[in-house]
Amino acid sequence: MPSDLLHLALIQTSLYWENPNENLISLSQKIDALPEQLQLVVLPEMFTSGFTMNPAAVAESMHGKSIEWMRKTAMKKQLALVGSLVIAENNQYFNRLVFVHPSGNIEQYDKRHLFTLAGENKVYASGKERLIVNYNGWRICPLVCYDLRFPVWSRNTEAYDLLIYVANWPKPRVDAWDALLKARAIENMSYVAGVNRVGIDGNKHEYSGHSAVYDALGRIVVVPQIDEEKIVTAVLDKKSLQTNREKLKFLDDQDAFSLK
Repeated sequence: MPSDLLHLALIQTSLYWENPNENLISLSQKIDALPEQLQLVVLPEMFTSGFTMNPAAVAESMHGKSIEWMRKTAMKKQLALVGSLVIAENNQYFNRLVFVHPSGNIEQYDKRHLFTLAGENKVYASGKERLIVNYNGWRICPLVCYDLRFPVWSRNTEAYDLLIYVANWPKPRVDAWDALLKARAIENMSYVAGVNRVGIDGNKHEYSGHSAVYDALGRIVVVPQIDEEKIVTAVLDKKSLQTNREKLKFLDDQDAFSLK
């Protein structure tokens, strides 16, 4: 049912390296402890494995255990669940974001900007199309980690209300994460929610979280959470968003161009 308020949670957590079973157990415990009024729960990038360049070790199909876990969890808790994981399809691997509705219906987005510094482009196939999800009267654009560095891809030409980034964004470059989340909110006149993992992965990369939520003016709705496992909750107000858009009309002045 459409609602002016959206109650969401960002699960900032450490991840068991290339161990889907342990990650699903851990995440189930965290989700079971969430307050009942939540409508949307956001998990990190590659929440079943960590940011691995060994997809064969953890890849599943869209009918696999992790997708079924997402469906059952969303339906049981009557909330939407979103995060990315490694999917094998048509002899290719994808870093695929999956948005599961409370009904169990699934929408998906394949990460477009693959992280060449880690060689992600050598083992995963790039996505070609963006996804706009209609959920409870909100238009949501979910993207993945490195997509954050490319503002044209997130450009708000569909009047979305919420931009989501799921990530494994390493600690040495977390200042960029903070700055770009805020910038994406301001330039797109949209709420932005970013969830990043914590801990150390199997390649000894360290992650410091900084999961946060910003409003359409770049103001902090939830202060970035640093280093520790933390469940970040926020209530977003669509009327406030619409008031700012109608008053300022910045999106009306966007340049027109096509993306190639």
